Amino acid sequence: MGLLSIIRKQKLKDREIRVLILGLDNAGKSTIVSNLMGRDPLDVVPTAGFSIHTVPWKGYNLNVWDIGGQLSLRGFWSNYFDRSDVVIWVIDGSNIAQLEESYRELREKVIRQDQLSGVYFVVLINKVDMMTEEDKLNVKRMVDEELKLSREMPPEKFTTRAVSGISGEGLREAVDWVVEKDVW
Repeated sequence: MGLLSIIRKQKLKDREIRVLILGLDNAGKSTIVSNLMGRDPLDVVPTAGFSIHTVPWKGYNLNVWDIGGQLSLRGFWSNYFDRSDVVIWVIDGSNIAQLEESYRELREKVIRQDQLSGVYFVVLINKVDMMTEEDKLNVKRMVDEELKLSREMPPEKFTTRAVSGISGEGLREAVDWVVEKDVW
C-alpha cells in the first residue's frame, strides 16, 4: 500500500476534505471563508500569504487553505497543491475588466497542473449581491463561455456558482456540492 493510499484512507476515516481557495487579489476569498465560519464577513483583511481554517460542514471537516491572490504570491500557489481534494476559484463578478486575467491565471497556474489531476473544482462568481438578476445571468454566461471547463475536465468534476461572500447567497449550496460527492 502506497503512502497516498494510506493518507486517503486516514482522511476518509477522519472525514476531512482539504480545500484550496484561490483567485486574484480582492476577489473575496477571505470574505467567503469568514462567512462560512459564521464570522462577520465585513471584518476581513486581505490575506498576506495564507491562512488555514477548519470549517465543520455536514459531518465533514473542511480544511480550508486560503491563499493570497496578489501577483507576488501567485508563483507560490503550487506549493499548496499536494493533498488537495477541491480547488475553489473565486472570481470578482463585479470587476469584468479582471476576468481575462482571472481566466489566464486559473488555466496556467491551476487547472493545467499535474499535481491537481483528479481534484474537484468549484468556480465561485462572487459579489453577486451588487448585481441585478440580469447581470448575474450575463456574468455567469460569460464565465461559462470563456472558461470552457468542460474541455478541461469531466462535468462531474466542476461546478460554477454565483455567490455573495457578504450575504452568503449561494455559498451553502456550493459547499454542499463539495461534500455530497461520493468519494469522501
